Amino acid sequence: MIRSMTGYGAAEGSVGGARVAVELRSVNHRFFSPSLKLPSAFARWEHDVREALRRRLGRGHVTLSAHVERAASGATIDEARFAEYVAQLRTLQERHGLEGALDVGTVLRMPEVIATRSDEELPPEALTELLALVEHATDALIAMRTAEGERLAAYLRERLAVIEEAVGRIAERAPQRVVEHRDRLRESVRELAEGVAVDEQRLAVEIAILADRLDVQEEIARFHSHFAAFRDALAGHASEGVGKRLGFLLQELLREANTTGSKANDPAMTRDVLLVKEELERIREQVENLE
Repeated sequence: MIRSMTGYGAAEGSVGGARVAVELRSVNHRFFSPSLKLPSAFARWEHDVREALRRRLGRGHVTLSAHVERAASGATIDEARFAEYVAQLRTLQERHGLEGALDVGTVLRMPEVIATRSDEELPPEALTELLALVEHATDALIAMRTAEGERLAAYLRERLAVIEEAVGRIAERAPQRVVEHRDRLRESVRELAEGVAVDEQRLAVEIAILADRLDVQEEIARFHSHFAAFRDALAGHASEGVGKRLGFLLQELLREANTTGSKANDPAMTRDVLLVKEELERIREQVENLE
């Protein structure tokens, strides 16, 4: 299945009694490159989360962030510490002649007034719950990457069709171009000879050498072979990553285009070779986004 490396996924749920939101974002990268931003309570599970992502995502720079939204349980107010802060603050008010009422919010914001369950107190099932959220977020990310991949695949097929048409015109023009060059060579030799007898055998050898230098049949055959492999990869039949496979085929197609261009020596063929190179560049820009 064709997938883009660009996408977003999110999931929310309970982890160890706390409400947790997990977000995933990915962009293109040559390899799998994860970046994790976990709360301190989950830091010890970073390896588990990383491996869960690695199993599902082949390539791309993937950023995962997890946020504890609110505690469902396990949060308490340390009343003794609360009372100590109140006494200290009132003493400071009297000592420094400060006016104004002392509100509850101010005291609650003081250090360690609200006590939450420590990392060690997370229940054993918390890791399983966290990994389940990561899986749900990954499902959403993959769904978006797949949808984008389908759109990219359709675009690549359109561009490939344009290249095939151009190569078809080159293949159709190539034999006639050889005949025209042969006739021009014969005419030039006769004009230069000015009535002197021409060695027809030597002329035939030179024409054969010229025809060999101009022949692009091998390049045309390899073009069609690469076209078939390209479409096969787009159909999801590549054994390795589709993006890497298509990147390799693009290099081969560009090599054939360059060789054909060096042999063209014909305005119409040169125009089509330039068109092929332009379309290959458009394809390359999009292939870089495929997993």
